[in-house]
Amino acid sequence: MNKKADSKYSHLPSLLFVAVIFSFSTLAANTQQVAAQPKGQLIQQQIQQLKQSKQRWIQVNLSKQRLIAWEGRNPVYTVLVSTGKKATPTLTGVFNVQTKLKKTRMQGEGYNIPNVPHVMYYDRGYGIHGAYWHRKFGTPVSRGCVNLAPNHAKWLYEWSRVGTPIIVQR
Repeated sequence: MNKKADSKYSHLPSLLFVAVIFSFSTLAANTQQVAAQPKGQLIQQQIQQLKQSKQRWIQVNLSKQRLIAWEGRNPVYTVLVSTGKKATPTLTGVFNVQTKLKKTRMQGEGYNIPNVPHVMYYDRGYGIHGAYWHRKFGTPVSRGCVNLAPNHAKWLYEWSRVGTPIIVQR
């Protein structure tokens, strides 16, 4: 390449560097704005967006120990649940059904339960599932999951899809 052509493009590396720095700065500023919003505010915004759609979504209210299945703004199914105890709380936030398993073994420190029915994982080991080993629905007794009576878990499992939004709030 000749010197004239060489100098014509010599500014490109510095422009590229500036563009990359600007992009990272903008991304960092947007991330800080989202992080600066209280979690409750983000949850409420997501609920309002879902109610304006026709989308199926699941709402778990920890203080009322209730799960509501919605289609847009219309509640289609309401049921008592058992969420996490104080020592093993259920996470709040906005999630999506990541995996659905008709039956699975759940185990951890102090428990090993075979054939847990209609499991819908939404964050790591946290999920919504049937619980045949207790009848304390309406009371927090789980290790962080959302427990339903097996017949209710079956209905919800069949109604939802991978990707269905889940809102867990206090």
